[in-house]
Order: sequence, then structure tokens, then C-alpha cells
Amino acid sequence: MTESRLTDGGSTMASEQRRESVRTFRIAGVLIAIIGVFGIVFPFVAGVSLSLLLGLALVVGGVVHAVHAFRSRNWKGFLGLGLLALVYAVAGVALVVNPILGLTSLTLLVIAYLLVSGVAETAIGIQIRGDPNWGWIVFSGALSVVLGLLLLAGFPGTAVWAVGLLFGINLLSTGIAMVFVGRGLEEEPTVVEADTGAMG
Repeated sequence: MTESRLTDGGSTMASEQRRESVRTFRIAGVLIAIIGVFGIVFPFVAGVSLSLLLGLALVVGGVVHAVHAFRSRNWKGFLGLGLLALVYAVAGVALVVNPILGLTSLTLLVIAYLLVSGVAETAIGIQIRGDPNWGWIVFSGALSVVLGLLLLAGFPGTAVWAVGLLFGINLLSTGIAMVFVGRGLEEEPTVVEADTGAMG
């Protein structure tokens, strides 16, 4: 009897913990989706924010490298570490002081990514032609190339909105996916509950 009660209590606790985890996961998804919508509606603000975050990350990286260099000043690689710390710090301060510069650089990186990944994806799709749905891979790659060329043609004007918009779309899709996954997990019975039902 006591053993049965302990088992039931453990099952209830595990079930509650699982429900709480799933609820937290869904709430995180909603918040991420909201931030994504903000990025889509205000792409310039989102892009500048990303540029500032990148600048701060570089400054922190510079400080970490500087501390490491100071502690390793008897090591023959001391000068290299010091130089690396300086590069990190200068680049980070430049981005924080002038985030538009960072936004332009990030846009160029996005364009390069779209072009390279698009060409690679198209090549893969052509290589596997004849396989089921190979055309979708070619289409996806071609779309990336076209988008990259459009951004490049409009550069530097596209720097104002491209990074923030794409970042917003990414966050929105991630957030929606998390919400749907969380809903699916919430509707799925726990292993403990299933085992308890089988025993009963």
C-alpha cells in the first residue's frame, strides 16, 4: 500500500515537472516570436541592436584576451595575444560608437552567405536529380542566390533593413516552431503516466 502511494506520488511529481517544463518552453517560444515580429516591423532598430551586441561581445573578447596576455607575459606568444586583444577591442569600440558600420558589414556577410549557400545547395540538388523532391533543393538554392543578388544590387541601401528583417523572420519561425512543439508535447501522455495506466 505504502509502496503504491510512493509510486503514485513520484508519478504525479514527474508529470507536474514535465508540464512545467513544457509550459516554460512554450512561453519562451511566444517571447522569441514576439521579438521576431519586432525585428520584422522595425528591421533597422533590430539590425543596429545586433551590431551593438556584436561590438560589446568583441570588447569583452578583447578584455579577456588582454587579461590572458597579461598573465602570460613570460610566454613567447605574449605579443600575439596582446595584438589580438587590441584588434578585438578596436573593432568592438568601432561598432559600439558607429553601429551603422557594423550593420553594413553584417549585411555583406549575409549576402555572402546567401550566395555561397545558394550555389552549394543548387549544385547538390542537381547532383541528386532524379531523387524524390530534388527539385525543391534546387529551388531553395536558386532562391537564396536570387535574394543574395537582390541584396547586393541594392547595397548599401539594403543594410538599413536586410539584417534586422532576416533576423526577425528567423526568430519568428523559431518561436512558432517552439510553440507547436510544446503543444505537441503537452498533448502527449508522459511515459510515467502511460506505465501507471498499464499497471492499473
